[in-house]
Amino acid sequence: MVVIRLSRGGSKGRPFFNIVVAPKRERRDGRFIERLGFYNPTAVEGEEGLRIAQDRLTYWKSVGAQASPTVERLIKQAAAKVAA
Repeated sequence: MVVIRLSRGGSKGRPFFNIVVAPKRERRDGRFIERLGFYNPTAVEGEEGLRIAQDRLTYWKSVGAQASPTVERLIKQAAAKVAA
């Protein structure tokens, strides 16, 4: 099974996450199939905190990839930002 989830990067105390498509059995920060975007929870005013390639997200969901609950929340947040 393939999942869409976060992969942690950054340094201690300064997290940065990539939104990736990976096999379910692979480690959190292990190998992945494709990088769909990023999430920076510590972004300050003026910095981009979230970016998701919507076309690739739609493709992966159409072929059966399941998004983690956190990624689902981020997808809704990105959709609300685009709509506003």
